[in-house]
Amino acid sequence: MESKTMHIAQLFLRISLSVSFFSAVADRFGLWGNPGEPFVAWGNWENFLAYSASVNSFMPSQVLGILAVSATALEIALPFFLLIGYKTRIAAATSGILLLMFGLAMTFGFSIKAPLDYSVFTASAGAFLLSCIKEYGLSLDKMRASE
Repeated sequence: MESKTMHIAQLFLRISLSVSFFSAVADRFGLWGNPGEPFVAWGNWENFLAYSASVNSFMPSQVLGILAVSATALEIALPFFLLIGYKTRIAAATSGILLLMFGLAMTFGFSIKAPLDYSVFTASAGAFLLSCIKEYGLSLDKMRASE
């Protein structure tokens, strides 16, 4: 049996990762504001595509749009699964892989400083750690296991 502290910590990590993913998606669809406004990274899909192309500048141009759409789809689905605690281990491991790939792309596209400044590797490590937890409190996984 895991401690109450572990249940709270894993829930906090699930929520933190989810909110971060959802925030990035909201920004690329203009939900945080318009391009150029304070605290807005992209403000629209076109600016996000340009950023994604620069991050992945080492990739063939034919796959850049696919990468942006795929990342966005995962950044919508994964936090949803993490929040409700469904297939949490798989969602966490996949989140860790996605974040690691993003951090490596930022490193190759810009420099090692970029993913370090945005704590991308820290988030990836947190997601991988979350995937190692045996039981997820306040989750559909736990409810389904007790049936």
